[in-house]
Amino acid sequence: MDNITHSLVGLALGELVERSLPASAAPVQGPTRRHALLLTGLLASNFPDLDLVLTPLLPAPLGYLIHHRGHTHTLLYALPQVALLLGLAWLLWPGLRRLLRADPLARRAVLGTALLGMVLHLGFDALNVYGVHPFHPVDSRWLYGDLVFIVEPVFWTALGFALAPLASRPILRWLGLAAFTAMPLLFTWLGYLQWGSLAGLAALALAVLACGRRLGAGAGLVAAVLACAGFVGVQALAGQAARAQIRAALDSTAPGSRVLDLPLSSFPANPLCWSFATVAMGPAPAPGPGPGRARTYTVRVGVLSLAPGITPVAACPRRFGGEPGSRATALAWKYAETRSIAAFQDLQRSNCHFEAWLRFARVPSLLDGAATDLRFGPPGQPNFSTLPYAARAGDPCPAPLATWSYPRADLLGRPPGAN
Repeated sequence: MDNITHSLVGLALGELVERSLPASAAPVQGPTRRHALLLTGLLASNFPDLDLVLTPLLPAPLGYLIHHRGHTHTLLYALPQVALLLGLAWLLWPGLRRLLRADPLARRAVLGTALLGMVLHLGFDALNVYGVHPFHPVDSRWLYGDLVFIVEPVFWTALGFALAPLASRPILRWLGLAAFTAMPLLFTWLGYLQWGSLAGLAALALAVLACGRRLGAGAGLVAAVLACAGFVGVQALAGQAARAQIRAALDSTAPGSRVLDLPLSSFPANPLCWSFATVAMGPAPAPGPGPGRARTYTVRVGVLSLAPGITPVAACPRRFGGEPGSRATALAWKYAETRSIAAFQDLQRSNCHFEAWLRFARVPSLLDGAATDLRFGPPGQPNFSTLPYAARAGDPCPAPLATWSYPRADLLGRPPGAN
């Protein structure tokens, strides 16, 4: 997820922990405890993304693909990160040192907030199509939620409108409310959101504010958290329905093919529109020699609407894969690319740069000597995942290389989870 979401989640965590505790025995330490919990939640919920400093270890794009969401995004390495975070806070904040020395409850609360903040970072990152591998080194497979867009305004709106009224200074309250009002308006004007999504976000903001005013600020924050959880639940149900429709469409388009993977990415604040890709092996070749007998795989991308009568694919926002000009249909195929599995495996064995890239790639497209993961952009247009493997064939092999499992181990003839 984006770091605005991570920050809001961390602040919400700190505020909820503070409100769950009894009042401080020493009233003068009350503000320090609250500030400590807010800061700990904020930092812990962002700390794993410090792995961005490791991206220069490999040439682009491999540095980002291999080392971002890498070791710092695992449960094992969350523990030294918590130690580092709390150690820095202890050294740099004298008021926190005094609080933690005097108050055992505050010590436990700060430690718990730091640990849970790290876990929440991994959990939110796991919700989208990018993926994480939190159980490395026991299990180095990528896990994908395929539930929410990587920048999700629903989280911003729910948590932002719950947290802004809790700011200690009026100027901060008004600036927060203004910012979280302006962002959805701007995204709608730029074409990232439908007007229906904007209306839904406005209703969510008003509901959270009303709950906070009538039942108390803490109730507003709880309502925001429940709204976020409910949205994820809705996305899970919608994702299941989307997969069923896509599989049925693929059976009609390519009968006899075997689906290996079906990555999904919803549109922001929109459970009806979904971008998707499919990775499938072609039908088994007939026995005996002859042309066309080689085994192939095909990657396809498309866009789906779960309610074409309300929002056909033509109305899904173009900036995230919509198809303006399409008829009022539920599904539109946008691209297909078929390759030889044997050639794919030969390239993996002969080109160490491509081999390294395969430790990240989930939907590989190979065009003109460059490899691109179609999860992150349209075919033929470079994105942050694009690797010019042919041009680097003679370069030294990339190192150090983390041994994440191959998302496409199935195409490489390896068992799932192989690394």
